[in-house]
Amino acid sequence: MKILILGAGKMGVWLSDALCLQHEVAVFDRDITRLRYVLNTIRLTKLEEITDFEPELLINAVNLQHTQKAFEDVEAFLPEKCIIADIASVKNGLKKYYSGLSRPFVSVHPMFGPTFASLNNLSNHHAIIISESCESGKHFFKSFFTSLGVHLHDYTFEEHDQTIAYSLSVPFASTLVFGANMKHQKAPGTTFEKHLNIARGLLSEDDHLLAEILFNKYTAPQLKQIHSSLAALITIVEQRDTAEMQAFLQQVRLNLSEG
Repeated sequence: MKILILGAGKMGVWLSDALCLQHEVAVFDRDITRLRYVLNTIRLTKLEEITDFEPELLINAVNLQHTQKAFEDVEAFLPEKCIIADIASVKNGLKKYYSGLSRPFVSVHPMFGPTFASLNNLSNHHAIIISESCESGKHFFKSFFTSLGVHLHDYTFEEHDQTIAYSLSVPFASTLVFGANMKHQKAPGTTFEKHLNIARGLLSEDDHLLAEILFNKYTAPQLKQIHSSLAALITIVEQRDTAEMQAFLQQVRLNLSEG
């Protein structure tokens, strides 16, 4: 298959590396310097070159705030039957955008990235494929992710954003609160160091990406639940209530248990 990837960022480059051995892959980015480390692919910097490449699948891997604009910029240069795909972590507005198109689309969300995941071993990671996507697009990504050992989940656009509010917004918010109260220590403990590394990794991500994930309309109720749990813990600590602390810890252990 002839695949065009928009954007030579972290995920765009990884996708090109993962796909180029079995497919004919081109990467488009107006900034030629971002293409210097893209190997075994065709490098494109002008929209007119997309017409000559004639992709069968376009994967939009640009920054979240530019996803829809990138689609609009290249649409006139794509073959009529070219499937368009996004890997956006928040699907705000994309369902409406796709509904106004006559061409097939597929929307996916790899629940991993270069910051925290070892991209050479994804057997413990997950990906979401939006159920409203076209069948051929879903088939392609199911085959691709399965070949990498990634666990797959089918969600609607709405179910996706509800899931992300819990699976990303909660840990993101908790990590940001940790970082907001950071005090540098000369002899930090092991647990502190682990949290610190997670916080640094999170803050290496694009600010707009972090904001859009937290601005998900389903995030606020999750944050209120965090606030409620923290308020309960504060009361227990202030009152030095051993029995309540044991009950609190037991509930946490229960929450963390599998099954």
